[in-house]
Amino acid sequence: MLYYIVHSVIRILFLLLTSRRIKGRQNIPPKGAVIFVSNHLELADSPLLWTSLGRRVYFMAKNELFDSKIVSFFMTRFGVFPVKKGCADRQALSKAQQLLKDGQALLIYPEGMRSQSRKIKLAFHGAAFISSSSGVPIVPIGVSGTEQIRGLGWILRRPRLKINIGKPFSLPPIEGRRTKTKLSRQTDVIMEHITDLLPAKYRGYYNGRDSNAAEG
Repeated sequence: MLYYIVHSVIRILFLLLTSRRIKGRQNIPPKGAVIFVSNHLELADSPLLWTSLGRRVYFMAKNELFDSKIVSFFMTRFGVFPVKKGCADRQALSKAQQLLKDGQALLIYPEGMRSQSRKIKLAFHGAAFISSSSGVPIVPIGVSGTEQIRGLGWILRRPRLKINIGKPFSLPPIEGRRTKTKLSRQTDVIMEHITDLLPAKYRGYYNGRDSNAAEG
């Protein structure tokens, strides 16, 4: 009950206080395991996507956020689980893989943290590792506008937020052992899909492809 009450309240607040536009909603699988991958601009990204994708979505968040018992209580009930930064967190990877086996939806920010420059930066290999281990389809998402949600003044500006959802895709299978080089190539594929969904000013490290998908 708590989940649905909070979900509804946050969704209504976004509808009232922002101008939210969602493109590509038809690309979201209505059921079954799926990995959503997105760029990460601001703290508002997670509640925005949580209330916009039409599915119950599970997230990873840095384990420091779970130091507070109160915060941990709420986050675990809303589908958030901890991950250690800067290392291969086997417990978090196992949790993610189990959720996918159970047919759930998982959201990953491959960059690992918010981009201070607002442009896409070099990503970690976690999303590629989980996807290649599970064989689950990936749905890329480009988020823009949430960098305006800082402080309190944004409430008066009604910022324009855009969620651009791409078509599901699968990574090519990895032949033999999963090495860093192979995972890096797959990570490039993931990030290029995300980059193609973003306006030019948000593109960064992976902006090597000529795509007009995000400009419409």
